[in-house]
Amino acid sequence: MLTFLWLASKAGFVVDRYEDAAVGRMSKNEHGVLWVSQVELHPTIVYSGQRQPTPDEVARLHHQAHEQCFIANSVRTQITVV
Repeated sequence: MLTFLWLASKAGFVVDRYEDAAVGRMSKNEHGVLWVSQVELHPTIVYSGQRQPTPDEVARLHHQAHEQCFIANSVRTQITVV
């Protein structure tokens, strides 16, 4: 979320609210140990101001945020934005 907010700000968008209903799924690894194997993000974003992002711009921001997020780059869990 923080990376997304930073990128949105750099792109000239004003985010009033960012909420997420993230869902994590656990599975067993090759040793039978549970781990968080998948996370789905379900963000709801409210913008204000004159400049409102298009759906394509929002998708690009999410892609960039995922690429630059230190958490996403630190774990082996599959993370998707729905």
